[in-house]
Amino acid sequence: MAVKIYNVTKGSHAEKAGIKSGETLLAINSNEIVDVLDYRFYQVNRQLSLEISDGKNIRTVEINKGEYDEIGLEFETYLMDEQHSCRNKCIFCFIDQLPKGLRKSLYFKDDDSRLSFLFGNYITLTNITEHEIERIIKMHISPINVSVHTTNPELRCKMMNNRFAGEALKNLKRFADAGITLNCQIVACPGINDGDELLRTMRDLENLGVEMTAIVPVGLTAYRDGLYPLVPYNKETAAQTLDLIEQYGDMCKEKYGRRIFFAGDEFYILAEREIPAPEFYEDFSALEDGVGMIAYLTDDVKWALEEFENDEKPNHTVTVACGTGVYPFMKKIMAMINEKFPNITINTQPIKNNFFGGGVNVSGLVTGGDLINQLKGKNIGERLIIPSSMLRFENDLFLDDVSTDDVERELNVELVAVNNNGADLVNAIIF
Repeated sequence: MAVKIYNVTKGSHAEKAGIKSGETLLAINSNEIVDVLDYRFYQVNRQLSLEISDGKNIRTVEINKGEYDEIGLEFETYLMDEQHSCRNKCIFCFIDQLPKGLRKSLYFKDDDSRLSFLFGNYITLTNITEHEIERIIKMHISPINVSVHTTNPELRCKMMNNRFAGEALKNLKRFADAGITLNCQIVACPGINDGDELLRTMRDLENLGVEMTAIVPVGLTAYRDGLYPLVPYNKETAAQTLDLIEQYGDMCKEKYGRRIFFAGDEFYILAEREIPAPEFYEDFSALEDGVGMIAYLTDDVKWALEEFENDEKPNHTVTVACGTGVYPFMKKIMAMINEKFPNITINTQPIKNNFFGGGVNVSGLVTGGDLINQLKGKNIGERLIIPSSMLRFENDLFLDDVSTDDVERELNVELVAVNNNGADLVNAIIF
C-alpha cells in the first residue's frame, strides 16, 4: 500500500528533505503506511527514515526533528484512504428513516474504526478487519467507541440484520484484555433490547470493564414505510427504562466510584423527570450522545452569569429557538438570564419538527425550513439564536439544505449559532 503526497508544507522538514508533491510515501521506519493512523503513529519519533517513490525509483529520506513535530506532508483526504461504510441494516437506523432528496453525504453510513479514535464516532465492530484489530492493539489506540446495543449475540444479529454481528462482540473482549478503553452506546428499542435484555447487556459490559456507556431512546421519524415496526417510548416505558439504568448506575457508583451507565437526556424528557444535578454526570464524557447536555448548559450558564456585570442594563429583544423536547428546560435557563438582565426580552421558541415528523423533538434535527415557517411574522427581535448542532460542521447549512443566509433573508434577522456553552449563549443574548 502507498499513499500519494498531495502537498508539502513550505519550510517543513519534508520540504527541506527534498520531498515533493506528487510523490508517494511508502513507509516510515520500515513500517508500511496505509492511512492516517499509520502516518500519525509512526511520524512522532525524532529520527525518521522515509521510503519515497517518484514513480520510477524508490529512495530513502532521513529526517531528524523534535518528538511529535509534524513532518509537513499533506494528503488528498484526511484519512489518506476511503472512508469505510456500514454493512449493517439496523432496525433503528436513523439514516434509513431520512426523507428522499437530501444531500448525498447525509445518506452515508460510516463504520470506520479510524474515525472512532480521531473524532469519537461509534463503530459496530462488524466492519473491522483483523489487520485493524491488531493495529489498534499494537498502537494502543484508545479510546474506541462501540455501538453495542445488546450483548445477546442472537438479538444483536437480529437488530443489525447482520449474521456476523453477534460474533463481532468477541472483539470487545480482545480490546478490553489489551487495555483499550471502551466507550459504548446502546440505542434502546421498547420491547426489544430494554428490560431484562438491557440488564444483561449492562452486566456484561460492567464485567468487561468498559469506561462509559450511553443509553439513548430510539428516534423514529415519519419515514418508516417498509421498515421494522418499532414503537416509540412513552412516559411509562421511558420511566421503567430510566429506573433500570439509574439503579444499575447507582450500584456501579458504589462498587467502582463511577456510574459507568448513563441515560440520555431524552429519557428524562419522555419520563417527565427532573434532570439530575451536574455532579451526577461526573466528567460529562457523553455530551455528544445527548447525555447530560441540559445539566451541563444549565450549570455553565450559572457560572457564566457570575462573570458578567449588569451595570450597562442592555435593553433589546432576542429569540432563542430550540427543539420541543428541551423547551421547558430552555425556558428555565432563559429565566436565569432574565433575572440578572431584566431589561432584555427573551422569546424562547419551541420549533416543531414537521420536516422529519414522527417523535423527533431534539434541537439538533430542527431544519431551516421549519424555522422559517414557524417564526415568519413573529417579533424575533435583534437576533435569532440557535444551537450550532442544527447546522453542519461548516455552520452554513441545515439538514434540509436551507442555508443560514436563507433564514436571515426570509426572517430579516441576524442568525447566531452558539455551542453548548454557557458563556457563548449569554454573550449572544446580552450583546
